Amino acid sequence: MSYPYQITSQEQYEKAYKKSVEHPEDFWAEVAENFVWRKKWDKVLEWNFIEPNVKWFIGGKLNITESCLDQWAEKTPDVPAIIWEPNDPNEKSITLTYKELLHKVIEFAVVLKNNGVKKGDRVCIYMPMVPELAIAMLACARIGAIHSIVFGGFSAKSIRDRILDSQCSLAITSDGAYRGGKTILLKPAVDEALEGDSPVKKVIVLQRTHSDVTMKEGRDIWWHDEIAKLKGQELKDPLEIMDAEDMLYILYTSGSTGKPKGVVHTIGGYMVYITYTFVNAFQYQQGDIYFCTADIGWVTGHSYVVYGPLAAGATSLMFEGIPTYPDAGRFWDIVDKYKVAVIYTAPTAIRSLMAYGLEPLKGKDLSSLKVLGSVGEPINYEAWQWYYENVGKKRCSIADTWWQTETGGIMITTLPGVTPAIPTFATLPMPGVQPVLMNEHGHQITESNVTGKLCMKFPWPGMIRTTYGDHERCRLNYFNTYPGYYVSGDGALRDDKGNYRIIGRVDDVLNVSGHRIGTAEVENIINVQDCVVESAVVGYPHEIKGQALYAYVILVGEVTQEEALKKINDAVNKEIGHFARPDKIQFVKGLPKTRSGKIMRRILRKIAEGEIDNLGDTTTLLDPGVVEEIKNHRV
Repeated sequence: MSYPYQITSQEQYEKAYKKSVEHPEDFWAEVAENFVWRKKWDKVLEWNFIEPNVKWFIGGKLNITESCLDQWAEKTPDVPAIIWEPNDPNEKSITLTYKELLHKVIEFAVVLKNNGVKKGDRVCIYMPMVPELAIAMLACARIGAIHSIVFGGFSAKSIRDRILDSQCSLAITSDGAYRGGKTILLKPAVDEALEGDSPVKKVIVLQRTHSDVTMKEGRDIWWHDEIAKLKGQELKDPLEIMDAEDMLYILYTSGSTGKPKGVVHTIGGYMVYITYTFVNAFQYQQGDIYFCTADIGWVTGHSYVVYGPLAAGATSLMFEGIPTYPDAGRFWDIVDKYKVAVIYTAPTAIRSLMAYGLEPLKGKDLSSLKVLGSVGEPINYEAWQWYYENVGKKRCSIADTWWQTETGGIMITTLPGVTPAIPTFATLPMPGVQPVLMNEHGHQITESNVTGKLCMKFPWPGMIRTTYGDHERCRLNYFNTYPGYYVSGDGALRDDKGNYRIIGRVDDVLNVSGHRIGTAEVENIINVQDCVVESAVVGYPHEIKGQALYAYVILVGEVTQEEALKKINDAVNKEIGHFARPDKIQFVKGLPKTRSGKIMRRILRKIAEGEIDNLGDTTTLLDPGVVEEIKNHRV
């Protein structure tokens, strides 16, 4: 089966792009015709970027799971929808066909209804990378509940903040998770998150590791017990018909202030956009095995492990483990085992595997691969070349994709085998995406081979609609800097052929191993420690992670540096999660400040990067001597 909206030539790309810009509503209406709607839309688009207010497929009625499951359970019932590869290569893998996955989703949707979940309720999901995670999110969508998935590495405090912000009435978790050689307990983190007043009335617990966990009577129930209650019953499908602009999910992301933002995506436009981008960005062909290595807890997992591939009738491979367990050849073993055609992974993973040399690739066939995808951060030249030469054997196209939690799906990318690939460039925008570069004065940059702030001047169907419970925050974060534009927070260079190269964040949000971490979020945690007067956190280049955190901390009292280090690391672990810990902490006597009291982060970034002889003008500082002291004791 071919996709009517798949672009297969440069000429076709140019034609599609032209139509998407000149007649966007006609363009997206044509794409949307390929999905399952209970009622067609009355109007394709209403928008303004000032309030902001964006609505797609207005009046359309649907349930996204009918496009993801029902249509394929009817057309291709025995095609694998999800193949699950466990953490331990000796454990049995699981394959769920479209017919089987539909049955399991309906079954769990009934469980949710039996436990009081209604259309519009919010459900927190904190689970390992197991098939039940995908089943849980699809079951929420089936009954019109809004899922809020929290990545399994987040702390109890982070879970609690998200539950309280979105007022979740039910949580779904697991006793534990396997990650590499470790067993990680998940249920205790949820228990801690629910201490005191909590809107959560029920917790459904999946048995994965058979670890000893506490089950609170009247609140906690086992997943398998709830499914067992349904045996022998005739299942009544609890599918809800939804409006195109009803919420599908909330996903929290770091901001430049301390509090995470609940990014809201709605059903109709998101479904159309991610499926369109999935099919085109990876040039997916029916029957291909597609392997996205992302955790479903992040947006890449939402869009390109679950919703996008399933709405396209694809086979999506889910992996529970890490790329280096039991050895650094694990990804390549999986590619050979399942004859993977498309792999989509992060530059951080590629760089970490590069560090092991070529030995783990020896004896690996990899001839099934057709497309190599990159996601999460800009890919550096060395990683691009290594991926291309050693994994793709110089015959696979690389799709270097740029997008964000807020954009819902891929915005700028090479279309493999269709548009030219340029190392370190994301290259061209997807049809329907209208990027511009802005200068510091808020004017569009029309010249080539210059850098600017990457913005969008027109809406696309998968974009953020609001930040949950706080629309003003959405406006201030994304639409206020340059009125009339969506502001990505990233800088970019555009060449004379219209290709974009992403050069990273221009705000105080860092991209560490593909995870967005707000520096203010980390500073807030450090500053509340009783041994700390003040801190400043900046990013610096890291050969594996891309960026890492460097914290400058002023201490007070009789505490030793070792004690302070432990306090700070423990606090960041507890408040956010281990992935947000600074790689370097330098204890300083003072911070470089202007006379108005503003910390000169530009100087701190230069020192963290090792550019100590190129700090620029320091004459406006209150105490220039502070800089010398910091330089001399750089970690």
